Amino acid sequence: MSTLELNIYPKITIVTPNFNQVDFLEETIVSVLSQGYPNLEYIIIDGGSTDGSLELIKKYEKQLAYWVSEPDKGMYEAIQKGFDKSTGEIMAWINSDDMYHRNAFFTVAEIFSTLQSVNWLVGVSSLYDTKGRTVRVEHSRALCKFDFYAYDYFWIQQETCFWRRDLWEKVGSTLTTTLRYAGDFDLWLRFFRFDELYVSSALVGGFRMRGENQLSVDHIDDYYGEVNSLIVNEPLTDETKLILKKYERIKKVHKFLKRYKIIQADRILKRFRRINFGQTKKITYHNELKKFVISNNFNNFPLDE
Repeated sequence: MSTLELNIYPKITIVTPNFNQVDFLEETIVSVLSQGYPNLEYIIIDGGSTDGSLELIKKYEKQLAYWVSEPDKGMYEAIQKGFDKSTGEIMAWINSDDMYHRNAFFTVAEIFSTLQSVNWLVGVSSLYDTKGRTVRVEHSRALCKFDFYAYDYFWIQQETCFWRRDLWEKVGSTLTTTLRYAGDFDLWLRFFRFDELYVSSALVGGFRMRGENQLSVDHIDDYYGEVNSLIVNEPLTDETKLILKKYERIKKVHKFLKRYKIIQADRILKRFRRINFGQTKKITYHNELKKFVISNNFNNFPLDE
């Protein structure tokens, strides 16, 4: 690959952790490999599956940069193992029942290559059903670190997140593997210490709703417990603490005004967020310019009440 092509197509590392997900693993693998992205580093870390997953992995091993199957201490340790083997400039992970949308990697590569201020992005949230059909696509929401600190963190969808290796290195090149459920949330908190999140209007990845034996669904209360503990222990400046106290007061006023259908209610809360939280960085596709641009138009960002 030429130097010009490397600039256009930065190496993207994708890690898939897997343990006994043979029913969905192949669809995940195909969603990665069928992208046709010319500078892909795909790594699969299996936790010692006994359900036929290894046969599937071996089926595609010539297209993998690395894979291993051995017991581990959970999903985040598996992902860490994968990232420890990685060399990509752009990084992400996809669990072994979720999938990427068509041309997702080309979209991500274009954004990171042309918008140098972007070090971390999230795409539009979407859901698959058990048959692999896209059954729901949601509006992107303006999110920043203050939303996380104020427990208004729903959601940064992990399947749509990509980041530069430079940012990964700033947070120590590690996931907190002692966490069982909220290792992704912990990583976002640490990213926020160094950089802003850019919210893209692009469709990148989707979460599969399986309905049973799904860690993120069956243990949602445990997830919230880990999240709340992380927020409580997040080191905040005195200035940030003061802003959050003011925000809680403004939200109470907003709730009161909404109850009595006073039309200025949303305007008051939005104005406070704009002044104190700053504008969330939004990436949209400019149809006339035929490229992705950083936009100040937040009309499609619903305000959570």
